[in-house]
Amino acid sequence: MIAGPGAEPGPGGGVASLAGLKAPRSVIDKIWQSHVVAELGGQRALLHIDRIFLHERTGPAVLAGLATVGRRPLHPELVFGITDHIVDTSPQRSDATQSAAGRTFIQALRDSTAQVGVRLFDLHSPQQGIVHVVSPEQGLALPGLTLVCPDSHTCTVGGIGALGWGIGSTEGEHAVATQTLERARPPQMRVNFVGRLPERVTAKDMALALIARFGALGGALDGVGCALEFGGPAVAALAVEGRLTLCNMAVEFGAWTALVAPDETTIEWLRGRPFAPQGQAFEAAAAHWRTLFSDPDTVWDKTLTLDVSALAPQLSWGTSPEHSGAIDAPVPELDQAANTSARRAWVQALAYMDLRPGQALLGTPIDAAFIGSCTNSRLPDLRAAAALIRGRRVAPGVLAMVVPGSMPVRAAAEAEGLHRIFLEAGFQWRSSGCSLCFYAGVDSFGSARRVISSTNRNFEGRQGPGVRTHLASPVTVVASALAGCIADPRVC
Repeated sequence: MIAGPGAEPGPGGGVASLAGLKAPRSVIDKIWQSHVVAELGGQRALLHIDRIFLHERTGPAVLAGLATVGRRPLHPELVFGITDHIVDTSPQRSDATQSAAGRTFIQALRDSTAQVGVRLFDLHSPQQGIVHVVSPEQGLALPGLTLVCPDSHTCTVGGIGALGWGIGSTEGEHAVATQTLERARPPQMRVNFVGRLPERVTAKDMALALIARFGALGGALDGVGCALEFGGPAVAALAVEGRLTLCNMAVEFGAWTALVAPDETTIEWLRGRPFAPQGQAFEAAAAHWRTLFSDPDTVWDKTLTLDVSALAPQLSWGTSPEHSGAIDAPVPELDQAANTSARRAWVQALAYMDLRPGQALLGTPIDAAFIGSCTNSRLPDLRAAAALIRGRRVAPGVLAMVVPGSMPVRAAAEAEGLHRIFLEAGFQWRSSGCSLCFYAGVDSFGSARRVISSTNRNFEGRQGPGVRTHLASPVTVVASALAGCIADPRVC
């Protein structure tokens, strides 16, 4: 299904004038209204869901819950299973190399999807990978579609103009059984990035800078997560992969979801994708996608603007993405905390990270460097990292690994010889999966405790017991791996 914008007005009103002109609508309004099955009152609506993804951690529970009450997927062709969360990423992986928990979850997903006719991107599929990488890469996520998955980073697909959000298992059962979900209409926020990114400053740095400046709840209003539209010249200049990175981090900003309105860059990126429309059907779809933009006079519940012209590479110093700042800035002093609660959080974070106020981050020794996750594991991420590391070696004692976001990304990187650059530099070159975005006991940093990582979360224990995670872009990760300490990629 490729849904078109509905005839009804957006939440801002009905008829804009006696002449019958409609009130301006945001791209979010247009997608939302085109999916309304029924208005339920109180700003709530029953929405049609175009795509549902189920991974091995939660998918078996969703399908088992339906089986218990005698239900099956209403449209199994619109539901997709994928193994990504608890998978071994070693190059020669097999079922035998999985952890006991991984084998159990994977087999349960295999059995349950086979029973109801749901397509599975299984461990040995050439299309396997992290769900938020695979769905746009394969053309299953498309502009204007709604997409849900029991995973908080489903908002990633907003990078191509899809409306995606994370759900729980109970909502998953409802979505699979009815191809609908009830949602309250969210407040809407526009986030403008103006200026031109400096060299070796990336979409990841934009996201971290936004969260650091406005806080981990900056994307919410009165405690309710907003639907964000990212825009402005700096966003328009990003490749699609950078837009996916930006939207991926929206949930760390406290938003419900986020998107970038599709444009010609989006359309060309999607052309020829395996599950996207082909031929004349693609051109018809593209004509619709070009209507998915916010009207010039759209009224937002809130607007934020960030100038990236002088933005430095960003690095987290604490245990929340909002604990971030310029890589060449010291750890902030406690009196810079916004309030008493923030100060307490800073004290706890610095104790865990073994850092002190005023300490320089540059030059802090690291034990491991990680490139991967649904945030930064796509082909342009790997190209940028390889360009910086070509002909050089990882510092002695640093464990360094690259985990491509999908097997197609891995294959494309190998076709360009990027894997040889990483291997010759001392990086591990692995198969795709969520890996050490979070610790599930399959992949491990071993004894490494201070890690610089291209992932999206740095909570206590997120990458393993006692692991201290510094979030950064892939180029900052490789600069630091080469130096053996936190290093600025601009002077690498």
